[in-house]
Amino acid sequence: MHSGSRGGRQILRHIARVAMIERGLEPEFPPAVMRQVSALTGPARPAPAQQVQDLRALPWVSVDNEDSRDLDQLSVAEPLADGGARVRVALADVDALVGIDTPVDLHARHNTTSVYTAARTFAMLPERLSTDLTSLNPGEDRLALIADMRIGADGRIGESELCCAMVRNHAKLAYPSIAAWLEERAQAPQGLSDPALQRQLRLQDEVAQALRAQRHLHGALTLETLRTHAAFDGDTLRDLLPDRKSRAHELIEDLMIAANGTAAHFLDRRGFPSIRRVLRTPKHWERIVELAAAQGERLPPLADARALNAFLARSRRADPQGFADLSLAVVKSLGKGEYLAEPPGRASPGHFGLAVSDYTHSTAPNRRFPDLLSHRLLKAALAGHPPPYAGAELEALAEHCTAQEDHAAKVERRVAKSAAALLLAHRLGETFDGIVTGAAAKGTWVRIVRPAVEGRLTRGFERADIGHRVRVRLLSVDVARGYIDFERAH
Repeated sequence: MHSGSRGGRQILRHIARVAMIERGLEPEFPPAVMRQVSALTGPARPAPAQQVQDLRALPWVSVDNEDSRDLDQLSVAEPLADGGARVRVALADVDALVGIDTPVDLHARHNTTSVYTAARTFAMLPERLSTDLTSLNPGEDRLALIADMRIGADGRIGESELCCAMVRNHAKLAYPSIAAWLEERAQAPQGLSDPALQRQLRLQDEVAQALRAQRHLHGALTLETLRTHAAFDGDTLRDLLPDRKSRAHELIEDLMIAANGTAAHFLDRRGFPSIRRVLRTPKHWERIVELAAAQGERLPPLADARALNAFLARSRRADPQGFADLSLAVVKSLGKGEYLAEPPGRASPGHFGLAVSDYTHSTAPNRRFPDLLSHRLLKAALAGHPPPYAGAELEALAEHCTAQEDHAAKVERRVAKSAAALLLAHRLGETFDGIVTGAAAKGTWVRIVRPAVEGRLTRGFERADIGHRVRVRLLSVDVARGYIDFERAH
């Protein structure tokens, strides 16, 4: 293991802050935001005329990253006589403390998302809100929106409804330990000793697997891109460690997809507009066809999600180690997700990757502004009030959220590249095993295995196609710009 860079955290924080400003994002909270938050006296309580159920006794649990403190959702499941299950997902009611056009709301509306960089998280909401007053923390009574779903044993979602309720988190759980327990590699973690909690969490896992299987029947894509997180020793960057999706991640992901679909259907039934999360049918399907052909596979000439997923499944079985790189190449060709304002009754373009036609974002209101918008629409529909946003305003907000999400993603990638360059700064001239991840007119890109970082192949890139294994030598790095240059080693 190499020593990394002393002062690395401060270097990356500075790069992140500059990148935020360059992209038109606000890295710090304005004074008016902090004054509004400091005046809050406690968590939200139901309004006098608000219809709120008391669901605190249900065995709610949260499953999130080990260091997460902004808990957006809880879940609970109970078996039904027909072999299915009733699943409830509780979503933090941020709107109860963040009014429209208040300073906190205007700042969140500007940035639209939390920005997660290697050395610092630029939260959308101040910590006193996102990690305390609007977080579904264990042992605390909190207001929440509830997505209440009946899900069959085959993974089909039947009756669903929305309501407001008081809830209490009975166990704060983390992905790694829950995954190990679900896969029977370890005993139940601390906080999950209650047999009743264990039973209902295993039921959630069964339901999630059925939901996933049902979506795959309709062409949901199995993708596994490689993500890393920075590991620091004090202020020194030590490594970039891979983040692997686990069964626990899939459990939460599938329940949240179901809850987001329930929110979209609820608004449509009530005649309300919504902000939909869509991924259109790929414009550059021919690139995916060419990618499959290079693997000896044939895809149809027109975009076909089922055929693509079958190809991905075969590729994963044939080459598990290279599947993340293949996934990344497919993701680049699929294009970007976006937000669209949808009036009621109009067909949505849907989400090509998830194989769902009606989908909104509503499950992370502490971290994403579109989710907060969805909550305000849902609460207005529940209360019998008119929509809080007019059609033109909602369209402008959808476009703005898409643009700011793109800016945030570019900031995150910029800092990730700088972290990789910083980690390799002391290893000039060393050779590494790598794999070609991109080959186009703009350049050829290669990812080395350890540490898992990507750079440009500036010499010896002739006849280097995506998926080729290569041996490369590190030529240069530029930490400020996040540049890493390799040459082919012979």
